[in-house]
Amino acid sequence: MASRSGEIRIGIIGAGQVTRNRHIPGFRAIPGVRIVGVCNLRRESSARVAREFSIPKIYGTWENVIEDDEVNAVLIGAWPNLHCPVTLAAFDARKHVLTQARMAMNAREAQRMYDRAAESPELAAMIVPSPYGLTGDAFMRSLIASGYLGTLREVHAHGLTGELADPSTPLGWRQMTKASGFNMLTLGILYETVLRWVPQATRVMAYASKIIPVRPDPETNRPARVGTPDSVQVLTTQEDGSVGVYRLSGVVYHGPGLGVALYGSEGTLVYDLTRDEILGARRGEPALAPLTVPPKLRGGWQVEADFVAAIRGERPVTHTPFATGVRYMQFTEAVARSSRHQQPVILPLREFSNPSL
Repeated sequence: MASRSGEIRIGIIGAGQVTRNRHIPGFRAIPGVRIVGVCNLRRESSARVAREFSIPKIYGTWENVIEDDEVNAVLIGAWPNLHCPVTLAAFDARKHVLTQARMAMNAREAQRMYDRAAESPELAAMIVPSPYGLTGDAFMRSLIASGYLGTLREVHAHGLTGELADPSTPLGWRQMTKASGFNMLTLGILYETVLRWVPQATRVMAYASKIIPVRPDPETNRPARVGTPDSVQVLTTQEDGSVGVYRLSGVVYHGPGLGVALYGSEGTLVYDLTRDEILGARRGEPALAPLTVPPKLRGGWQVEADFVAAIRGERPVTHTPFATGVRYMQFTEAVARSSRHQQPVILPLREFSNPSL
């Protein structure tokens, strides 16, 4: 295990685009941090990443990363189906864990990860946060705390894009249940973002559809059944009595992208997450107007620095701790359960479903 003053030696499991573009450069920029080795989906891709970034070791399996005594912190950049087993194995081997989102396949796995992390509080446990809204997060919190909204009445969140609108678009891993579990579209990432400013949901009623049920298999080009929805609508009730609506689709051309609107008794705040712009107006004002984030409250991507700081005991994890991951995985599972059985689901969940419901 890495000491608070010792070198942090990272083993990478899964080196997709985010890992290559953000995590590896981010870690390499921090003094006292060294990337020991990498294990990607295939050995040839592991070798390419190792050559590109001068990473000394290539591992044949993710288990080899965990078994390497030189590694004392693990970055999990693989698909959600591996997040739970790798995390549990890493904690058993006394290694710190940073896992990409979504946290897990389902709420049961998320709870197992959280419980195991709680048994070893000296180990850093962190999920890569939703990148949306990081710029204005602290500003939004300050506005809400100052009473800008008054009493929250309604939450409107949307993620409406045309990324899946073309039926000839090949099936991606996010649409494969065996790889992504109950995760669907941008539901989890939107809910995680909303949780920064709004109490968690206590009740959901959902309807989910597969508008395009068959897509080309990316390897064979043959028709393959889609596993996860491409259109999701959710009604919620929050802990404070406010109500919410989530509208998500990947099959709408010219959609507005991602955004969150908070409507209160004294004002309104609208965060266009795609453009990273905040609009607001108080009761009695004629229209929404742009709100500029003060420099001292301006946030941004600092995932790798936050993980290293948590390992060194410099500050706790805030974006995003495992507890938040459990909340959004329970929400996602509740939406899946509600849409399947067409009845409301109460949160937090009292029991967990198996992956197939």
